[in-house]
Order: sequence, then C-alpha cells, then structure tokens
Amino acid sequence: MTTASPVTIRRARPGDEHDILRLIRDLATYEKEPDAVEATPEGLADKLFGENPRVFAHVAERDGAVVGIAVWFFNFSTWTGRHGIYLEDLYVDPQARGGGIARLLFEALGDAARENDCARIDWSVLDWNELAKGLYRKLGARHMQDWEPWRVDGAALAALGKRG
Repeated sequence: MTTASPVTIRRARPGDEHDILRLIRDLATYEKEPDAVEATPEGLADKLFGENPRVFAHVAERDGAVVGIAVWFFNFSTWTGRHGIYLEDLYVDPQARGGGIARLLFEALGDAARENDCARIDWSVLDWNELAKGLYRKLGARHMQDWEPWRVDGAALAALGKRG
C-alpha cells in the first residue's frame, strides 16, 4: 500500500501563475467551456501579484507540483457591514482528488476569512456538479435557493453607462 505524499496549502506567489492558469483551463474543460478562458499568465501575475492586487489565490502543492487552486476576492455585505470572500474557482487536479485537498483549500479560505473579519464565503456551483455539492454539504454549506445569479458582460457591459 502506497501513501500519498503530504499536501501543503499556501498563498499563491509569483511564479505560480502558469500552474494556476493550467488548472483554470482544466476547470473550464471540466465545466464544458474549454474555449472560454481568456486569461494569460502575464495577466494573472499582474492581478494576483501586482502593486494593488484585488484577487488572491491559495494553491495546494504535492511533491513540488501545484495540484489545486482556490482563487478568490473580497466582496461586501451591506447587511452585515463586513467584507466576505467570494470564491471564484476551486479546482483540484483529477489525479490528486479524494485525499481531502479541496477541504484543505476551504480551510485556508476559512482562515483568510477570520483573519480579515469576513462575515461569510460565497460561491457558485453548476447545477449538475453533484460531486462538488456533496463536498459543500459536508463542509456545512447551504444552497441559497432564493437567490439567482445574474450577469452583464460582453456587448451589454461595453454599452453600460455609455451616454450617446
């Protein structure tokens, strides 16, 4: 019987952008949107590690290789009067799944939330992703059934606020 090497969870640092992008692309393929990723390593490095970062990431590392990511940013609740964390992406390489890496990434987010006096952690999950939903339920998360996700992007975003 072989035991998997230990996993280290840490904040992303310069040089991780290529691995983060690799896992973002893997996630897009898993979510049936392989051509949707427009991010570049340079853009991620600037947003994650630039002078005034507004997005953050934790990585899971095993044997020197990045095998999981949690990419997140702060939001704000007017109801609580406190920031929260919005988890944009959580992904673990399929070969590394089943060993609790996703839970460890969530625990790191919980630590970040407490360190920053955040009231909550929010995220979205595709309606067909039952495996992820099962993990979230085990973590004590609940489905926000009364709220629907909405978005403005593309041409509608380009036109928003334009005065003719």
